[in-house]
Amino acid sequence: MAAAAIAVLGVIVVTLIQLHPNLLVSGSLTTGGDTGAHVATPAFLRDTLLPQGQLTGWYPGWFNGFPVYTYYFVLPDLIAALLSYVISYAVAFKMATILGSILMPICAYGLGRLFRLRDPIPAGLAIAMLPFLFDSTFTIDGGNLFSSLAGEYAFSLSLALSFVVIGLFARGVQRGSFALVTPLVMAACLASHLVPFLYALVGMGTVTLVAMLPRRYLRGDDAQGIAAGLLGSDLLPRTAALLWALRTAILGFALSAWWLIPFGFSQRYTNSMGYVNDTQFIEKLFPRGDLWILALAVVGAVVAIKKASRFGIIFVAQALIWGLVFRFEPQGSLWNERILPLWYVSLYLLAGYAVGVVAGELARFLRQRRLVAMLRRAHDGELVVRPRDARWLPGAVGGPLMILILGLVAVVPPLSPQVVPVAWLNDLGIHPGANEVSAWANWNYSGYQAKPAWPEYHRLMSTMAAIGAKDGCGRAMWEYNPSLNRFGTPESLMLLPYWTNNCIGSQEGLFFESSPTVPYHFLIQSEVSVEPSEPQAGLPYAGLNLKLGVAHLRMLGVRYLMTSSPSVTTQADGLGGLTKLTSIGPFPGEGSGVTSTTWSIYLIRASPTVVGLTHLPVVVPGIDASVQSWQDANVSWFLNPKRWAVPLAASGPTTWPRGSDTTASSPRVRRATVSHVVTGLSSISFHVERLGTPVEVKTSYFPRWHVSGAEGPYRISPNLMVVVPTSHDVTLSYGTDPTQVAGIVVSTVAMLALVVLGVIGYRRRHGEREA
Repeated sequence: MAAAAIAVLGVIVVTLIQLHPNLLVSGSLTTGGDTGAHVATPAFLRDTLLPQGQLTGWYPGWFNGFPVYTYYFVLPDLIAALLSYVISYAVAFKMATILGSILMPICAYGLGRLFRLRDPIPAGLAIAMLPFLFDSTFTIDGGNLFSSLAGEYAFSLSLALSFVVIGLFARGVQRGSFALVTPLVMAACLASHLVPFLYALVGMGTVTLVAMLPRRYLRGDDAQGIAAGLLGSDLLPRTAALLWALRTAILGFALSAWWLIPFGFSQRYTNSMGYVNDTQFIEKLFPRGDLWILALAVVGAVVAIKKASRFGIIFVAQALIWGLVFRFEPQGSLWNERILPLWYVSLYLLAGYAVGVVAGELARFLRQRRLVAMLRRAHDGELVVRPRDARWLPGAVGGPLMILILGLVAVVPPLSPQVVPVAWLNDLGIHPGANEVSAWANWNYSGYQAKPAWPEYHRLMSTMAAIGAKDGCGRAMWEYNPSLNRFGTPESLMLLPYWTNNCIGSQEGLFFESSPTVPYHFLIQSEVSVEPSEPQAGLPYAGLNLKLGVAHLRMLGVRYLMTSSPSVTTQADGLGGLTKLTSIGPFPGEGSGVTSTTWSIYLIRASPTVVGLTHLPVVVPGIDASVQSWQDANVSWFLNPKRWAVPLAASGPTTWPRGSDTTASSPRVRRATVSHVVTGLSSISFHVERLGTPVEVKTSYFPRWHVSGAEGPYRISPNLMVVVPTSHDVTLSYGTDPTQVAGIVVSTVAMLALVVLGVIGYRRRHGEREA
């Protein structure tokens, strides 16, 4: 056991060293890729949602607001939020980002123990996570350290938990154990990320199918476990095993119903980024740098079949299933690139299994040879003394240490280019320098404050906070430029809500799939930026057109525009409807000392967040039946200024005209005068001087918005809300809907059922002990 602990600890130590422990405990705020923008939402969870007893809610800081944690995953951020009550928020967030990576070898070891694999195989699984974590053949798909540093830390935590789920299920269908723990770990896995949960789900199904086979099949692991005294022969009958699996899975899903049911029933209010499935199947499934792992995995598969290993066959099935899913998955909302880590981790587990089996067999072979030699000498009358090194020969002791050495040899030298020639590393797909975990981690965890451009960034955030206090809170559109990476990430300005205490919102944010407003933001980004990112595929980007961009910003109720390129600033200075509030800079370019950047901040005049309409919206039946149907109709509407006066609506009163998505006219109405607008984090109130006339609220639509003093809210172009006042004072508030209520009820019942089952089980065990 001590040797296995040393092996697992060795993986963790190497990982932590490359992540720079001194930076992990520093007070700097994490940056780098998406991670540098993720900082905002755990803080909002801690400061706003948790005090209200909520795990999901409305986040007004990005994309005209969106339902935070409704489509993405709360557990990793919840861990950061809770830790921040006892340590600094900056350190708590860093701990959350590395948690999955640190747990991965521990959970892989637990997977082997739960399968009752003979030592040193569990240690081999744990050590296999070391090269997986440092795999450099993919950097954003999830699971490895590069992906976690790029922002996929939730994926890593879920993947680690998926190992535990599969292991618990494997033990449960054999012995009926862990009936209460397994559903809880299932729920935690899903609350961390959906894709690794699918890995756990397929593993659960495969484990159950294997349990339905006659006992004479796949007895290899069980026979070894019985021989080693790890497993009794009193296994569950097949019917009992199936009932255990069904009950446990149902409870696990029911515990997650609070998230699953709203997630499933509100898919038409998401956004598709239009990513096209990768078709480089050979290059992606068999990258040159991972061919050695593939070879070991093949050995593991052969050994598993020869030994009739339940564990080995299950993970051979996992590798085959996810490899085939990557190859044949139809084009849809799940990008097939996200499947690759599930294929890779299956290969690494099979490789760890192979090395563990070989190490164990080698140790047992050497031990048997030495025992035979001792017996021969004793038979010949010699005095036999146990060799001093005999205690290192058993596979349970020497095996983990030997495998750890192999793992370190495979991983550590590439981390030190002076040890292995760079040309050799390049042949393996490893490129020392900036493309190293250590370099990425240093960039991330040294934080915003350590970047040379920190004075510029800090002054910009402070200026926006002061403008919000003086000229009013509101949304800000900032000019995108790849050079924003000088602050730590090109997404650094997404933290405007974080640095301004939610006074200034950023039009751009993360969680692109969480709001149908996202496509219109990126169209605007293209119109107001010299070098836009244009990340969403399939949109008709038109390029720089500041006049049209400002008109679109008014449509969305954006209050401020932030420019940095001289050409955009010159256009903004000459554009009517903009009032320059201030300029800050010039700031020197990175390393050159040459003046390069001056920020100009403008107030967009006539851009209210609530305004009366001049025409009745046109209701188009079925326009929002799907994500694509709504987007197709409204992108066309959005790009045609002649149609803006007549928004399209998904539903509305019977007095509103009905038409098609090309209808461009409707009855004119007298515009209502709106006053006393008060915007909170999840509420909007205002006063109108006349009733019955539609009023547009320039906040993203979502069905959990409710209104008092008016009819609605109804969804209108491009993804905003409209109400019809029945009272002079109107209040919109973000609350619940039937799907959320149903989910909470189901999860509450599931939790009560777990408590009842726990009490019954305790009384049964207590009664058996007394008897």
